[in-house]
Amino acid sequence: MVAHSLRARVRAGMIDEIKTVARRHLATDGANLSLRAVARDMGMVSSAIYRYFPSRDDLLTALILEAYDALGDAVEAADAAVERRDLRGRWHAVCRAARAWALAHPAEYALIYGSPVPGYAAPDDTVAPAQRPPVVLVGILHDGLTTGRLTPPPDELPDPLREDLAEVAAGLYPGMSEALLARGMAGWTQLFGLISFELFGRITRTLPHRDEYFDHQTGLMANLIGLPGPS
Repeated sequence: MVAHSLRARVRAGMIDEIKTVARRHLATDGANLSLRAVARDMGMVSSAIYRYFPSRDDLLTALILEAYDALGDAVEAADAAVERRDLRGRWHAVCRAARAWALAHPAEYALIYGSPVPGYAAPDDTVAPAQRPPVVLVGILHDGLTTGRLTPPPDELPDPLREDLAEVAAGLYPGMSEALLARGMAGWTQLFGLISFELFGRITRTLPHRDEYFDHQTGLMANLIGLPGPS
């Protein structure tokens, strides 16, 4: 039992080291990971690394899962730190947390929100971690509806979109207004567009006061959703 426990700890330590080296490669080479290159940097023969990650895709999946969970932890903690009735404050806190995480981990952000990796298909077990950040936003909307602090907007959705959104709502918060969910999803996609433009240098010269710009834009998104401020 002791020997088994020791082997498990050694294996876990080796997996962590492999992922650490792979993240360094992400920062320099993007998602074009090579198991051979990672093994070389670790002083391993290339065949040894396959005992821990049978393929490049397995290593990419591990990095993707970690990135989604780290972002999920950041936005959930930010949301939890704000008084529940302050819907707009929660929204701003979540947006700022997502941005802060992305700026601190640009390579990991690019891995999960940048260009798709050629030849890679994410497995189903990445779906739940990927949903953690948007579920936080939907939770803010749900809290606003149940407390009466948030009023659904007029439903002007085309029928096919309403059906799609009803299915999404059923899996998250049954009874959620499809029109409100549509605005929430618009805010969320604009948030990541905003972060991506900043992270990938699209507004670097145009808008040097990026903190102020970010808060202004996320305020506009909150207006679109209809989030009130604190009472």
